[in-house]
Amino acid sequence: MADRPYRPAGSRHHVVIIGAGFGGLYAARELADADVDITLIDRTNHHLFAPLLYQVATGLLSSGEIAVSMRQLTRGQENLLVVRGDVQDIDTNAQVVTAKDAGETFEYTYDSLIIAAGAGQSYFGNDHFAEFAPGLKTLDDAFEIRARIMDAFERAELTDDPKEREKLLTFAIVGAGPTGVELAGQIAELAHRSFDKGQYSFSPESTRIVLIDGLPQVLPPFGKRLGKVAQRQLEREGVTVVLNSLVTNVDADSVTFKNTKTDEETTIAAETKIWSAGVEASPLGRIVAEQAGVEVERSGKVPVNPDCSVGDKRNVFIIGDMMSLDKLPGVAQVAIQSGEHVAKLIKEQVEHDVAPEDRDAFSYFDKGSMAIISRFNAVVKMGKVEFTGFIGWLMWLVVHVQFLQGMRNRTVSSYTWALNALNPRRYNLVTTNGQLEQRIQRTALEKLETAEETRES
Repeated sequence: MADRPYRPAGSRHHVVIIGAGFGGLYAARELADADVDITLIDRTNHHLFAPLLYQVATGLLSSGEIAVSMRQLTRGQENLLVVRGDVQDIDTNAQVVTAKDAGETFEYTYDSLIIAAGAGQSYFGNDHFAEFAPGLKTLDDAFEIRARIMDAFERAELTDDPKEREKLLTFAIVGAGPTGVELAGQIAELAHRSFDKGQYSFSPESTRIVLIDGLPQVLPPFGKRLGKVAQRQLEREGVTVVLNSLVTNVDADSVTFKNTKTDEETTIAAETKIWSAGVEASPLGRIVAEQAGVEVERSGKVPVNPDCSVGDKRNVFIIGDMMSLDKLPGVAQVAIQSGEHVAKLIKEQVEHDVAPEDRDAFSYFDKGSMAIISRFNAVVKMGKVEFTGFIGWLMWLVVHVQFLQGMRNRTVSSYTWALNALNPRRYNLVTTNGQLEQRIQRTALEKLETAEETRES
């Protein structure tokens, strides 16, 4: 540990940002021309376009197309220091953030703190499910899921047992929100279209994808009509949609779910299970909320003041997936807009001495929601206006190209999507032989340790 907490030389207002997601990145950019010093801390060295993780997991995009080094993204911003570190503690009274990296502990003092650490997967108290059903929140998760998918096909090639092959070729996805729906659609396309005839001795078309959710429709935020449209398209792609069903058990060979209307319990044999049923905000929110006298919601989200500050800690802001305000959804646009809003408040404080009680409240502008179901097919909801099919797919492409970071990534991803529209083959299906089991064990251990630390705090 350093002799004393880090602070930039000089007397300028010091802003510490935790998290390099959409909220943290856009807050830092908004402060680029402000008379402040910024330290951005993240446990990785990159900004991740998380909405496209499922395309890395299914071999459509490479990791480099959705993840960019933060130093590369912010090069030329002279008032910004980017550091890698896993934040362990926040002392809002001393105004100190404590982080660890490579076994070393570092401390950073702040005048204003923006917490944009996002959210992880929630198993609703069944954290042991993580060993068998990984979530999809990081690049490591995407690599693990891709390894599981391809491992299932490779093992299906080697077995002569019909029941074993059927289990290997059954993919169960828990959660029919945007991530689950998009994953189901992409796995269906991978299995039913992408493999050449004769590539395997068995028929990949026999692959079964089962999408399970406890609610009565897929894509609940999109409304009933779009939910039905998405379900019908998934079923045309060969996906079995199971609704009104809560998962009660997940093990190495199967998933069990119970119908909420009939209490009937069903178990299906499935080698590959993927969890996309819930999220839990970063535990850093609980640390700050306790010191600010605020009660945290069950999901880990922290209720914030209208300006996104926390309780009586008016120089501490929580944004994006971690904040609870006006029932806003945990989507990228909320993170982007709240990050920019908080940054503007800090600039007004520094440049015009605006008091906390005079700050503007955060107002969210909903730019709509969209999910891609399959090639040439997406659903889009923009207020009361809805689009489906090819038009929705084109709108999805335009929006996602716009928000990808870096000209190279926009160009390469656009080329990849155009190529996939003409040729269903996928070119990012490589996995490392012999590392799947180690990756599974490491990921499960990390998730269980994180869950235990959350419970203890």
